[in-house]
Amino acid sequence: MTLTKRIALPSALLLTFSLLAACSDPEDTARYLIDPPVAPTQVANRLGTAELVDVSLPEYASGQEVSYQTADGAVRSNPDNLWADNPQRGFTLSLARAISDVSGATVIAEPWPLTNPPDRKLDVRVEKALAQADGVYRLTGRYFVSDETYSSGGNHARSFDISVPLGGEGTGFVAAAQSTAISILAQQIAVLGGPGSTFVAKAPAADEFGLPPLLPLDDGTGI
Repeated sequence: MTLTKRIALPSALLLTFSLLAACSDPEDTARYLIDPPVAPTQVANRLGTAELVDVSLPEYASGQEVSYQTADGAVRSNPDNLWADNPQRGFTLSLARAISDVSGATVIAEPWPLTNPPDRKLDVRVEKALAQADGVYRLTGRYFVSDETYSSGGNHARSFDISVPLGGEGTGFVAAAQSTAISILAQQIAVLGGPGSTFVAKAPAADEFGLPPLLPLDDGTGI
């Protein structure tokens, strides 16, 4: 009887390990790229050089799993369907490249790598980035363009609301729709389009010698 137990135990363990290996097969995991298509038409360069800060994404869109909405309104995901890159990094780099490609501007994700500082700073804050249950991928939020050189370009605060049909069921359609939405957003930002406002960029007032005011030094007293 003891011999039987010694023989059966390794067989049971072997079966368990086989099942675990089958469940964790790396080929069962699909990874999807964020790859915006090139816009068919070019627009004027209105940004010059611009630094794009890391795009702010909702929590469900910043995870490694590709999220989608089901008919009950819940946002779900599957560990077998992942983004190929960190979603925030992929979104930011792709958007910067797409704006540059469509307009000829030099838009670079932070940190700024060049000696000369950028003309503008671009801040994009996404409020919704979701494949909805109605078959539409929705990308909404606001973007802000700050004139770092205090030229006549001004500061801009504008919103965007982009809808792209999914075209079918499956994570591949979600990735394709998001990529298309990023391309559309790039075109809108490149022309400074969308509802919002433009503000005159005002430089700090200079003193009697024509120098900008100095900030007080922190002496550690908190006063």
